[in-house]
Amino acid sequence: MRIALAGAGAFGEKHLDGLKLIDGVEIVSIISRRAEQAAEVAAKYGAKHSGTDLNEALARDDVDAVILCTPTQLHAEQAIACMNAGKHVQVEIPLADSWADAEAVVAKQKETGLVCMVGHTRRFNPSHQYVHNKIVAGELAIQQMDVQTYFFRRKNMNAKGEPRSWTDHLLWHHAAHTVDLFAYQTGKIVQANAVQGPIHPELGIAMDMSIQLKSETGAICTLSLSFNNDGPLGTFFRYIGDNGTYIARYDDLVNGKEEPIDLTGVTISNNGIELQDREFISAIREGREPNSSVGKVLDCYRVLGDLEKQLNAQG
Repeated sequence: MRIALAGAGAFGEKHLDGLKLIDGVEIVSIISRRAEQAAEVAAKYGAKHSGTDLNEALARDDVDAVILCTPTQLHAEQAIACMNAGKHVQVEIPLADSWADAEAVVAKQKETGLVCMVGHTRRFNPSHQYVHNKIVAGELAIQQMDVQTYFFRRKNMNAKGEPRSWTDHLLWHHAAHTVDLFAYQTGKIVQANAVQGPIHPELGIAMDMSIQLKSETGAICTLSLSFNNDGPLGTFFRYIGDNGTYIARYDDLVNGKEEPIDLTGVTISNNGIELQDREFISAIREGREPNSSVGKVLDCYRVLGDLEKQLNAQG
């Protein structure tokens, strides 16, 4: 499986680290906004090609699939371009920053029949897989999820503390993780409400947001998001069920008494990004729809689109 990666920043390298653990995968091309960064990452991971133009990678006959870790605003357009070029594509979360663009990507996938998967990593983290397995087995029904997504990002910086060329977004990026996961664990979302704090004068986005969700099963979710949090960073999930409480912190899981839960054997790796990439490669090889395909995550973007309308109406 010959892969091109576009977007060689902090998250792009997480994918490259995961891909190198998968048998039969070759990194062929690295595309980045800066030629020197692309060349440096290509040398580090043994890619034969680097550049600044995605079309160069798409034109190569030794590229089977593309992973997009580019700015959010480019995701839909680039995913469609990959499929137009006959390449399977995994686009990092979010699929798009509008409902119309999300629909357009799904339409292109149906037209081409190629694998098009979105990086909804929470579906793959061992912690959430453990809970999901209990739900599927009928051993747990979620009554409520309480989720905190907290960062300190008053400037355009990436996870490495390097300047970003684009602005991140609480709704279309960070809320997407929880909106999709809540539906994945409890069923279709039938009610959604949102409020947001002041718009940052330089970044032009809300730095604080609160979202309420209700699923068809009656489960509810409260999601708090902030770019103003000067404290522990990341996303923390509390599952309150009819038969237990679980707290997930990325790939780790504890019960309501903070006692660690052994996740050995839940998956073949404890790295959610690696597991996500394994699913992408396996789906292509097996000619099947992957978990977190564009079709399976599409409804998340319907909900985000509805929430954006609410927030715009609030002024």
